[in-house]
Amino acid sequence: MKKKLSLIWAAAIGIVLVIGSVVATLVISPLLTAGTNSNAAANGNAANGSSASGAIVIAWNKELLHIVLTPGAQPATVHPTRSYAILHAAIYDAVVSITRDAPPFLFSVNAPSTARADVAAAQAGHDTLVALYPKWKAALDQQFASELAAIPDGAGKQQGSQVGQAVAARLLAIRATDGSAATPPPFVPGNQPGNYQLTPPKFAAPVFTNWSNVTPFVLDNAAQFRPGPPPALTSQAYAQAINEVKSLGQNTSTTRTPDQTVIGKFWAGPIWNTWNEIAENAALAHHTNLETTARLFAVLNLSFADSTIAFYDAKYHYQLWRPVTAIRAANTAGNPAVVGDPTWTPLAPTAPDPSYPSAHGVISGAAAAVLSSFFPKKDQIRVTSDVMPGVVRTFTSYSDVATEAGLSRIYSGQHTRIDIEVGSELGHNVAQFVLPHLGVK
Repeated sequence: MKKKLSLIWAAAIGIVLVIGSVVATLVISPLLTAGTNSNAAANGNAANGSSASGAIVIAWNKELLHIVLTPGAQPATVHPTRSYAILHAAIYDAVVSITRDAPPFLFSVNAPSTARADVAAAQAGHDTLVALYPKWKAALDQQFASELAAIPDGAGKQQGSQVGQAVAARLLAIRATDGSAATPPPFVPGNQPGNYQLTPPKFAAPVFTNWSNVTPFVLDNAAQFRPGPPPALTSQAYAQAINEVKSLGQNTSTTRTPDQTVIGKFWAGPIWNTWNEIAENAALAHHTNLETTARLFAVLNLSFADSTIAFYDAKYHYQLWRPVTAIRAANTAGNPAVVGDPTWTPLAPTAPDPSYPSAHGVISGAAAAVLSSFFPKKDQIRVTSDVMPGVVRTFTSYSDVATEAGLSRIYSGQHTRIDIEVGSELGHNVAQFVLPHLGVK
């Protein structure tokens, strides 16, 4: 019966894959030892669905990915990492309310041991996404109905549904007053060398100027792991970092290698989406069960949400100018080791927020810490991108993936190495703080 249910969940995922739109597709061929499903089965949890495949968690993650990649679906002033965190915190707390195999994220609800954990996960996923994206209710209802149809009727099914409903409603109520709905204050640029300025070609205004005021999910406060200040504009470290991106990140660079150009373009797009895809394929390749998959995605996306709050705190605390501004206005910085170039243009348009630290660095640092803790054995990770069809990047560790994702921001002219390295440390610190809160050592 377990095998049959797993096949049904896999079919449900296939439906989502057809309708989903992704930034990158990632395929992992793991060097597996023992699967996690056998351990769960040994605990005798098959009757309540808690040892089922983790495919149901992945299916709801793919549905959210499809939503946030649809133009206009995501509210412009609400960061999508918040939605990922709410979705997976609800799924995780619904599952552990029944399995009791790990500490909850926020709370557990009373649930009989006969309640179906897989139904609870599906109900929590459905209810959170309907609340966050009400215009998608019809599609979400259809996915939920197809999942329920694969599970035999009975008291356990109804009990699982009640658990999922209760957890989702309670979590949504808690996050309703987290500050994410506040209108961001307009950004007023400073007038001193080093101050962040709106960047060409569109000179778009920053959007998430208030995101550091959003209540963190796990962190004590947004500044808990705030990095120290960037090097002084007159320092050798600053000059070295700016000159590196000036050389390698220019649109017409002659020092950037062809492979570096590929890397600079390959990692464009929301980095939290890409890492969620990496996690999806890792979980499928390792055949993680429902509990493990729910925990993985909860830890990953709670880390992403709090890392995002943390990096916006640092960005707007220091308000450091972007490389395009730093290079064009270098002669105002008082550092003779950096020569200004008023026509310098990066390989890719600059994102509309301050430079320090790099979001790619922060999110990738957090992701590598989480995935390495769940899958310490080496995986062969093959990454392909919709941005560059036919191009495949291959890695043997999640830290190597994170390193390349960070370096891509130098090659695309977005960030200095200082931004990336400090960002990676920040993300790692956040993830290491989140992991034990959900029982991961």
